This record gives sequence, C-alpha cells and structure tokens, in this order.
Amino acid sequence: MTMRFDGRVAVVTGAGGGLGRQHALALAARGAKVVVNDLGGTLDGNGGTPAAALAVVEEIRATGGVAMASGASVTDAVAVQAMVDEAMQAWGRVDILVNNAGILRDKSFTKMTLDDFRLVVDVHLMGAVNCCKAVWDIMRAQNHGRIVMTTSSTGLYGNFGQSNYGAAKMALVGLMQTLSIEGAKNNIRVNCLAPTAATRMTENLMPEAVLALLQPGAVTPGLLALVADDAPTRAILCAGAGAFERAHITLTPGIFVGMAPDAAEQVALKFDALSDRTGETVPESGNAQGTSEIGKAMRAVG
Repeated sequence: MTMRFDGRVAVVTGAGGGLGRQHALALAARGAKVVVNDLGGTLDGNGGTPAAALAVVEEIRATGGVAMASGASVTDAVAVQAMVDEAMQAWGRVDILVNNAGILRDKSFTKMTLDDFRLVVDVHLMGAVNCCKAVWDIMRAQNHGRIVMTTSSTGLYGNFGQSNYGAAKMALVGLMQTLSIEGAKNNIRVNCLAPTAATRMTENLMPEAVLALLQPGAVTPGLLALVADDAPTRAILCAGAGAFERAHITLTPGIFVGMAPDAAEQVALKFDALSDRTGETVPESGNAQGTSEIGKAMRAVG
C-alpha cells in the first residue's frame, strides 16, 4: 500500500535545499501540507534570505501541492512559535516535525573558538528543542505526532574536526530518547535519522564518484518511514546511497567488582570482560543501567 500523508501537516526545517528540500517535496507529493522553513543563511550560519524556502514552496505548488514558506531561525524561539501559529491558523494542526536545519563550523578542537562551538550546538540542539516545544502540546492535544531529529554518524561515532557538530548531534539522540518516552501515551513517536548525503555540508569532503551515489533523495524514503502513521519510535535510522541500517546504544552485561581497596585496579584489569558484548541489551530507559548494577551487587552479596 502506498504511504500517504493526506490531511497531515508537516514542518520541515532547513528545507531550502539538500536533504530538507527532498523531505519537503516528498511529503507534499504524498499529500501533506508543508511548512518549508529555511533561514537562507550561509553554511556557517551567517546572513539570511527567504529565497530558498520560497523556491521550494513554488516547486510544491507547481505540482499541485500545498505549502507555505518560513524564514524563521530555529534559534529564535519566538519566531519558531510564530511559524507554528501561522500553520495552525491556516491548517488547524501540526502532525510532523522534521528537525533538519543545521550549520557547520569545522575546526580541530584546539583551533575552535567557544563561540563556534556554542553556535553549532545552539542551531542543532536548541533549534530542535525550540521546534519541539512549539509543536509538543499541539501533538499531545490531537493524540498524534511524528518528530524526527537529524543526527549524524559524527555524533554517533566521531569525526576529526567536528567536536561541536558531533556533540550537538549526539545530544539530539538523548533528546529523542526521553521525548519518545514522554510522548508515548499521546501517540507521539520520536526518532532519529542519521543521513549520509551529498549536500552543501559534504560537497568538499568527498570525491565526485562517491558524491554521485549519495543523492539526498536516497535518504528521504527513510524519513518518510519514520513519520508514517505506523512509524516506529526511539529508532536511530542510518541512511545513505539507498542503504539503511539501525544504530543502537547498548549495555553490556558487565561485571561486579565491589568497593574493595583494589576496585580501581580490578576495573582496569577486567576491562575486556566488562566490555564483552555477548548478551548486551538495548535498555528501555535510563533506569535499566541502575537496575542492572543493583542486581549484580545484590547477587554478589546474596
């Protein structure tokens, strides 16, 4: 059965080009009304013009779709709220939020200024927080919501010269973990998408032959699956070049050492044993770590 979004309203940030544009076009083509948000700034976050967002809106309208443009900066909570208010006034609901907006200020940590670190975290993390906060109570009231955070392999696994970007992207995973728990009773499903795609952010980092495989449109099917009516929740979906994987944050069974005078030495000595991934789990919540540790301690003294 073809996946459709008729009657749904989607907000896609950073949708003036690259991945965001593909997401917005695909959602509109399948029936969603779309708020195309893009500040229109440079890759490092300077400046701003509504031209990119307006161009995508025109693309959507030219094929019979319904869309409106927003030039709000995701770092401006007041502007984000006004964007959501406008969508509510026009269409009466917001069903889907795709947090895709981002910037890069790459440098090795030793050369990076705190301002460059702070701004990247502000755009990626606080930008997503601002957008989530603006739609959260709407989604709770209508008992339906789908939110996607755009994380990154840099956050999940690290990448030289991107400590600011990686920290922000991993923080989005933590935000997703908790919002998915808090939103469950109101049918709000929250997921992460970790894309590999040829966009403004990657055009100078990869050879042409590789870039040709990494079309942004090859990631979008994964995004659609994460915002569908039967979407999963608390998933970290990795996507690129038409391939899809799922990443997990796991917990090994571990060991019990206790609090003997040589406990530190024992932890160091047994590090391979506590790292053994045989029988590792994907915890349902953060409480699982404490439960596991207390269980090992009680068994040890019982």
